[in-house]
Amino acid sequence: MKLHGFEMTLGAVLLGVFLRFWSWLTPRKELTQEEIDRYLSAIDSQYPPGEPEKTEFLARLRDWAEADDGKPFYNLELMRYYDQLRRSPGAPDFQGTPEQSNARYEKNMPRLLLKIGGYPMVGGSTQGKNLMTYEPDLDDWSRVLMVRFPSRRAFLSLLADPAYGPLQPYKMMALKVVLVPVSGEVVIPEMRAVVGGALLCLFLAVGWIRAVRGK
Repeated sequence: MKLHGFEMTLGAVLLGVFLRFWSWLTPRKELTQEEIDRYLSAIDSQYPPGEPEKTEFLARLRDWAEADDGKPFYNLELMRYYDQLRRSPGAPDFQGTPEQSNARYEKNMPRLLLKIGGYPMVGGSTQGKNLMTYEPDLDDWSRVLMVRFPSRRAFLSLLADPAYGPLQPYKMMALKVVLVPVSGEVVIPEMRAVVGGALLCLFLAVGWIRAVRGK
């Protein structure tokens, strides 16, 4: 079957879109020490001097960055709303509930995540109490979120982004947060999308074969 100019142009455009999408979600080389130092310095400047637990957070972040394997990872977030906003030095003067404060943070996050190739895999409010391990500190979570990042570099660049710094306090003064990086040893895609895509490809392939044979 001879391809005409339109089909060739369309194919080239779609291939270009796919390659750009592939590059956007694919990690590159591991972090260098120079990059880590630069990112940590920028992240340090995002936090007010009196921010609680700042020193420990930066130390743990450095250890994790220096163990970079160059692969994508997933951030698991367990979040529990405070009864009222917990303000720290430099926090914004926000007059609202913890839920409203976090909503402001989450509203502005998608554009920053897309910028570095990150996206949420699943997220939502919890449906009740913890069903196992009945300890007060491990119970009564409010929200759970799992976000995919193409690399540790991408996550550090998000934290170092000047646009992220002003948003971060809205989350931290609203929620107690447990943040755990997770490797992608087992990742199962949404099966409805996989089956639907496979059936669509089969339909298009059958139509293409019938069209070729009919010429």
